[in-house]
Amino acid sequence: MFRRLTPFQLTIDIVVASLCVLVRSVLPFDSWAGWSMLLLMGAALALRRVSPLLALALAWVGAVIQMSAQMPPDAANLSILAVLYATARYGDPLAKWLGLASAGLGAVVATAYLIANSFTAIDLSTVSMAAVLPRFGFAILLGFGSSAAVLGLSWTLGFLARTWADARLARRTQLEAERAVVVEQERNRIARDMHDVVAHSLAVVIAQADGARYAAATDPTAVDSALSAISGTAREALAEVRLLLAQLRHSQQAGPQPVLADLESLVDQVRASGLEVEVRERGEPPTLGASQQIAVYRIAQEALTNALRHGTPGQPVTLELEWSPDVVVLVASNPVAATADPTGAGHGITGMRERAHLVGGRLDAGPDGDRFVVRASIPVAS
Repeated sequence: MFRRLTPFQLTIDIVVASLCVLVRSVLPFDSWAGWSMLLLMGAALALRRVSPLLALALAWVGAVIQMSAQMPPDAANLSILAVLYATARYGDPLAKWLGLASAGLGAVVATAYLIANSFTAIDLSTVSMAAVLPRFGFAILLGFGSSAAVLGLSWTLGFLARTWADARLARRTQLEAERAVVVEQERNRIARDMHDVVAHSLAVVIAQADGARYAAATDPTAVDSALSAISGTAREALAEVRLLLAQLRHSQQAGPQPVLADLESLVDQVRASGLEVEVRERGEPPTLGASQQIAVYRIAQEALTNALRHGTPGQPVTLELEWSPDVVVLVASNPVAATADPTGAGHGITGMRERAHLVGGRLDAGPDGDRFVVRASIPVAS
């Protein structure tokens, strides 16, 4: 029955209702019924979002008191419109449909009340019924139509606002679910890529350990060499396991692993498809682990693919690689066609960002002037 509002929202509702009551109280009432009606309408206005059903009940009580005292329509009655809007916008199903029923019933009651007051003010001894009835029939139609339009419009606006809010929430939920699926798919693909890397490292360790055990008796110097190889390989494998243990799936299919040396063939493939690529390198390539090499390759691959799809035809793409002992910076930049949307509903940017994140780096992608820029920073040591 009661909705949870933030302190700010509750304060705003109370302050607005209080100001409305103070403004109306400048013109005092002649009876307690008028003050009671004003306070009830103000309370309904203050509670319309906290409890639409309670606000609707208070508005009805205030209206009944007003009609019982034979008071004319008052400015305080405008709060009824806000209450009807709130029943459709914030109320539960019961409050929503009671609000709609109240709009219809309120139009009937308001019309009957106004017509009855007007009818009692006419001296029937001086006017014939034949002359009065057509005028009252028109007044009934006009009064009911006007009341139903105003009250019904308030409820309808609330219902439309609720529908739009539900549609936005459903869309947001769908996008979050799609992103979760994309992230999971990308993690599984990375796990498949790294499966062979870890398996290869462990195979090297086993082979070196067996070789050292067999050679220990005949060639003691071979033991030191084997232990050094085991140590280096095991450290690299441990780093890979720490990075991808949460994503590793033993059921994934094995596949060939791209390395930095494959970047040249990747660029050649893209050029063969008609895209001009300018490659710029600064510094000397450091020794990267297998996961970092795969991340650099896959990000470059996806960035060039996006440029091929969304870039301006005939305009070159720039691929910059800045090597340093601590970090590898990859920047891909291409002009964007006027009708293209590189940040649209695709999954490429999400996949690239996940690649960079899982090796301890970061990736930013977005428009920069008339160009679309992908910038990734991959640490050399994770």
